[in-house]
This record gives sequence, C-alpha cells and structure tokens, in this order.
Amino acid sequence: MSTPSAISPESPWWRQATVYQIYPRSFADSDGDGLGDLQGIISHADYLADLGVDAVWLSPFYPSELADGGYDVIDYRDVDPRLGTLADFDQMVEVLHAHGINLVVDIVPNHTSNKHVWFQEALVAGRGSAARERYIFREGKGEDGSLPPSDWVSVFGGPAWTRVEDGQWFLHLFASEQPDLNWDNREVRDEFLKTLKFWSDRGVDGFRIDVAHALTKDLSEPLPSWETLQAMPTASGDHPLFDRDEVQDIYAEWRELFNSYDPPRTAVAEAWVDSSRVPRYASPSSLGQAFNFDLLEADFAADQFASIIRHNLALAERSGSSSTWVLSNHDVVRHATRYGLPNPARKPGHWQPDERHGHRWLLSGGKEPALEREQGLRRARAATMLILGLPGSTYLYQGEELGLHEVAEIPAEERQDPTFFRTGRAEIGRDGCRVPLPWQAEGVSFGFGDASPHLPQPAWFAEHAASEGGKAETLSLYRRALNLRRRLQTEESLEWVDRGDPDVLHLRRPNGWEIITNFGSAPVALSDDEAARIVLRSDPDAAAGAEASTAGTSLPGETTVWLSPTK
Repeated sequence: MSTPSAISPESPWWRQATVYQIYPRSFADSDGDGLGDLQGIISHADYLADLGVDAVWLSPFYPSELADGGYDVIDYRDVDPRLGTLADFDQMVEVLHAHGINLVVDIVPNHTSNKHVWFQEALVAGRGSAARERYIFREGKGEDGSLPPSDWVSVFGGPAWTRVEDGQWFLHLFASEQPDLNWDNREVRDEFLKTLKFWSDRGVDGFRIDVAHALTKDLSEPLPSWETLQAMPTASGDHPLFDRDEVQDIYAEWRELFNSYDPPRTAVAEAWVDSSRVPRYASPSSLGQAFNFDLLEADFAADQFASIIRHNLALAERSGSSSTWVLSNHDVVRHATRYGLPNPARKPGHWQPDERHGHRWLLSGGKEPALEREQGLRRARAATMLILGLPGSTYLYQGEELGLHEVAEIPAEERQDPTFFRTGRAEIGRDGCRVPLPWQAEGVSFGFGDASPHLPQPAWFAEHAASEGGKAETLSLYRRALNLRRRLQTEESLEWVDRGDPDVLHLRRPNGWEIITNFGSAPVALSDDEAARIVLRSDPDAAAGAEASTAGTSLPGETTVWLSPTK
C-alpha cells in the first residue's frame, strides 16, 4: 500500500526537513558563565552544517527568570542578556543562513512570566483594570475569598490558581511564575502579531508554537471541579481549557501574517490533542504543521511503529501537510534510555503507558530497573534510521547524535525543573535530558565552556564527546544518514513490503530506496541482492564505513539498513 505523492521541486523546505532542536542554555557556553548562549551556537555552525541538518529549532532564548527553563518569558522581543544581544541574534541568523540552515524559534503564547511588564502592571492596577483583562483573574471562594476559584491542578503539580496581594486569584496552567494570558482580549492578539512580525522581519523562517492547543478557554461560572474537568472529552472542540475550536481563529490571523512573507513563514504546533483533531492545526489555513508525538510514547516494537506510521501518514494526507517524526526532545527521557529499560505496563488499546517511561528509573537515580545501555543505544540508532527514511520532516534533539543517555544522577539540590519542586519531588522532572553537551572528552565541562555548567555532567559523558565521534561512532552514522537522506527524500509516498515476519518493517520509497528494520533480537535473512545494495547500517560497524565488508546474508536484530535502488 502506498500514500499519494504530494511533493515537487517547488515544495516548501519544511515538508521533508531534518530539524535540529537546540536548547540554548545547554548547547555551548562562549563566555564562561555556565550557560549556553547565542555565540556558542554561532561557534558550532560548521558542526551543524557538517551534520547535515536543514534547520535549527531554537528553544526560548528570551529574557527569563528560568522558572521553567526559559518558557517563562519576560520580553518576547529581546534576547536574555545572559545569552547575548539582538545583534548576536542577527549574526546567528546570518551565519546559519550562510550555511544553508533555516531557523525556527519557539513562541510561548499561553502564558508570560510573572515578571513581564504586563503582569507587573496588572498587579498594580487592581480589580477591573484593563491591565488585568490581559490575564485571567477571578475572585476567590468563601466568605473572604480566601479559597481558589476552583480546585484545578497545574500541569507541573500544585494548585492552578495563585492569590495576589489584593485578594484576587490568577490562573496558571503551569508554574505560578507563568500566568495565563486572556486570548479573548484583542490587545493580547495584536501583541503577538507584532512579535511574530518582529522575528520574521529579522529573518526567522518559522515558529514552534508552545502549548498551541490551550490558548482559548471558557471560564464561565460555575467552574467545573477538577474531577469533572478531567472526565470531559477533549475531542469535542468545547473543552473548557484545551483544543477549543475558536483557537483556530487565532491561527488564521497568524497564517495571514506568515503568508505575507516570501517565502511564507512556517509554523509547527505543539498540540497534545486527540489525533482526529491534529489536521486542524496542520492545515494550510492554520499553522501548517503539527508535531506527531506518538513515537515518544511507544515501545521499540514493530507493531507499534507500523501502526503509528500508518496513522500519522493518513493524518498528514488529510491536512495536506507532512508528518513530523520525533523520538526525543527537551520534555522527555532520551530515547536511547527509554529503549534500554523494560517496557512499561500499558492501558488496553492505547500506546500511552500507565507509568511514564523511565519514571521509576529516574526516581532511583538510574539504579533500578537496570538500564541496558548498549541495547538502548543500538535500538535508538535503529529507530532513528527508520524515521529518517520516512516521508515528512524529522526533528532531532541536541545530543542524540552523540548517543547520549538521560542523566539520572543529578543531586536534588542541583535540579531546576519546576515539576520536581511542585510535586514534592514525586515527579523527577526533565533536567536529565537538558544537561549541557560534551564537546570534548576532558576539561571542566567537557568542552561546553570554561566554567562548571548550570546542570552537572556525569563522568561517562567523556565517552560521548563530539570530538571523539560520539558513543560507538553514532555521530558519524548521523552525518552519513543525513547526507543520504537528501537523495532519498523526493516524493512523499511510501510502500509497505510484507516480509512475513512480525518483527520486521520493510518500506520502499518511490525512487527505489528501501528501509528495513529488524525490531527482533534474532537475525533475519536478506537476499543476495538486498545485501549487495546496503548503503547504510545502524549498527556500530556502519559508522566505520564498513557496509560492504559487513553486509552478509542476514540483518542483525535491533538494526536498520538502507538499500539503494535496484540497478
């Protein structure tokens, strides 16, 4: 079975791009303050070009108190002085573009920092003021208003309402330092149009929209209880907080602005919504693309990957967009680690695990259950080589090309994620995937900078240093795969080849390229013709450039190979 072709030489760059996510505070530190910065990114532009990425997605770099890793934004049209200046930003855009790399920046529209000038004005202005109408303020319950307007719980744990000095309460779906904006307010909508234009005028090629499904809300009284809220269906378009139909009115305005540029600016939605609703965000009249997060929640299993691939290609066809493939990002346990841990228990009929994958392992400091490090990395390479062969765009997270595992051994006193603190340490948080990168095998911060980094790096980072090629030459494998991918990615279609083995996925692209992944542990037979056409292998021998000498008549377990077209 194949999906219709939708690509042409005139297709937008993002439809089949490889996008590399940079978490700026953990990428490279140029000034020795322990925080990564924009000049650090500029200094590694050659590395990004050699890697072969088409674009960089830059996580928040705006002024911030770092209550949530930069997602608490104080000023949407400036650069955090610890990370650089607007001049540095302009230089970064110029350097990346000179290397043929597009730039996508994070926009955080659901909430501001509580240090944002608007929120500070709201605190002073008081009840009924225009300043408070930019946010979501409510009176409390009880005789003296000392009880919150509802018993809602924030995403990071703890109450979703915080009381201010004059007695009113404000809503924050995330940390209390992140008050939610009121998107029914025209001033809020106009302000973000100005922000999107500001960065587009500076050469930004696209935007990643944080919490894209939560902007519009219905807070009509009486507010439902937390138990009732959780039981409400989220695919109806009228949930009080998430994925309301009218959020698309906002994005229609954004799309009009994006299309005023040549070429049009792109956008991708971080929208954790029912899959039937994803095409609404990915349609040409809306943001244009939406993240597919299904593989973040899947085991290393052929049936799960097959189901997810088929489903998301069908969704992309419905929207007229292309799918996005993601195995790791700044919010989840790195996939090399997930695949090296026992598969979690799962709810019947759902990929979503009953327990977050890796949660118990993180809480134990990485001691139990036992992590099969080499198996996890082997599976991670195989999974990555599979998704790089799929039609659509692929998002890579910094450090995965070095074979990095999650860092579990971070002392409690050095953790930063608000989830850790707001849940009374019951949730370990996301710090383990945000540890600064190792560029060299030695030094005070493994080449990250000249000072101790803002999150501690473990000794085993030395084995993964970029200067050493990454663990088991994973870096070399990524470079060679991305180079080949540009020849593979032509038409956006895919044919499934049935090999009669439930552990094997065999895919063929219209131009004759083939991708075969063995999810099982036992080798599977290859024909002599297939063995002769192997041009890429995900196992360690591949990085040494030994395809021809190692290509036998079988495909090892937990391995992906790419085959060139039949001659």
